[in-house]
Amino acid sequence: MLPAERHSRIEEALRSSRIVSTDDLAREFGVSAETIRRDFVLLERQGALARVHGGATSTLGRAAGEEAPFAERAESAAEAKKRIGRTAAALVRPGQTVVIDVGTTAVSMARALPHDFSGTVATCSLLVAAELAERPGIDVLVCGGRLRGGDLALSNSIAQAFFTDLHPDVAFLGSGGVDAAAGLTDYHLDEVAVRRVILRNAPLSYVLADSSKFGRVVRHRVAGVDEFAGFITEAEPPPEVHAAITSKGGVIISS
Repeated sequence: MLPAERHSRIEEALRSSRIVSTDDLAREFGVSAETIRRDFVLLERQGALARVHGGATSTLGRAAGEEAPFAERAESAAEAKKRIGRTAAALVRPGQTVVIDVGTTAVSMARALPHDFSGTVATCSLLVAAELAERPGIDVLVCGGRLRGGDLALSNSIAQAFFTDLHPDVAFLGSGGVDAAAGLTDYHLDEVAVRRVILRNAPLSYVLADSSKFGRVVRHRVAGVDEFAGFITEAEPPPEVHAAITSKGGVIISS
């Protein structure tokens, strides 16, 4: 089967079911799972689909490059995000000041913090703050700013000013895409600006990224992959992403 025919049939499958499995398509087309994943990468760059853990989902009904709704993302790769959240939470030490960013995986990390953790968590996510609000040992700091629905994320100059004056021990940042050349990218310009401030002030910063983010490039660049201490993920990234992360001392922490 020629690639063009595979691509057409993948798009047809997405029109009927809105989500497809890598393994199911590989069996149906008589090709390897890696071939299907390469098809997904190409089709995602064309705006025809969005990769998720184990398959792909339709982008029909939203503009190319637009982030999927929070509820859809929360269900996508849910087990992978739980694993990443637990791995990230295990890196936190008692007494630290920790920044936890916005996003579904950030919420998973907040949920995974040990119940006996004592320290400070600063966030621009009302969802993260709500997860930790009743924890007696945690001092929760929330920035101000403009509120975006879905993720309940706060951003703009007020949020930037809050994080400008904060010097945490460690920061955990969300991701829209992770690419060897483009670096860490995300969808919302005001939130990208906030992330850059956090990254500048944190001596250690980790990116929370499930494997669907690797090779993906979305609207706005946050920073190069070599500007972070490491990436926490549930699967080995592609060779070019792995090389870009580790070439200057970054680590890849698999959950």
